[in-house]
Amino acid sequence: MKKTQIIMGMPITIEVTDKEVTVKNLESIFDYFKSIDQRFSTYKETSEITKVNNGLPESKWSSDMKLVMKLCEETKTLTNGFFNIHHNGKLDPSGLVKGWSIFNASNKLSKMNFKNYYIEAGGDIQVNGKFSLKTPWTVGIRNPFNIKEIIKIVTLSSEGIATSGTYIRGQHIYNPKLKNKIVDSIQSLTVIAKNVYEADRYATAAFAMGKTGIEFLDSTPGLEGYMVDSNMVATLTTGFNKYVLRNA
Repeated sequence: MKKTQIIMGMPITIEVTDKEVTVKNLESIFDYFKSIDQRFSTYKETSEITKVNNGLPESKWSSDMKLVMKLCEETKTLTNGFFNIHHNGKLDPSGLVKGWSIFNASNKLSKMNFKNYYIEAGGDIQVNGKFSLKTPWTVGIRNPFNIKEIIKIVTLSSEGIATSGTYIRGQHIYNPKLKNKIVDSIQSLTVIAKNVYEADRYATAAFAMGKTGIEFLDSTPGLEGYMVDSNMVATLTTGFNKYVLRNA
């Protein structure tokens, strides 16, 4: 069963290939994403993150808000300051919340005893098991210079994959160490990790590093990456090819 809804301003797709799945199961996951949107959307005047930015004291933050802020600080440390949620005097944890919420949603499916599923939100993906008895989950990586073209196809079984880039949303990623300088040396950077939470937060930070981001990924255990720079040159980490199905 496969369903898609627009939540958090992007398409979210859930596909479960276990026979026992029901529409109600998928709706419960979509409801979870809606609750995340209500809490963390920086575009909603009524969201908790907006209230935080308007002065809501930490003593009144929800447990989810406290956890996300703690994880953001942890990620900032792990990425040598390149992951930074402070923008123009406001807090914006979006670079972590999406992957974190997808991972939480996948855990909810696992607790429902589903073993074969795929969750995608805005291009960030968590998979588990297989698409079918004999077919693994496959994910295509787009050419940032021609988004209709797939330049790599990877196979995943229990991992997460996330891509940071400017080819769809435009320039929205900055180097926090250079007075928020726009990153224009690379066009896309894809990260595969043990789960989509790890992939998403490190993809955001590594992209902010520019061309050195791929070196950071290569030196960080548990991460693999694929970068396309502004000269149309692709660079991949040492172990990335183990996931590659074929060149498209």
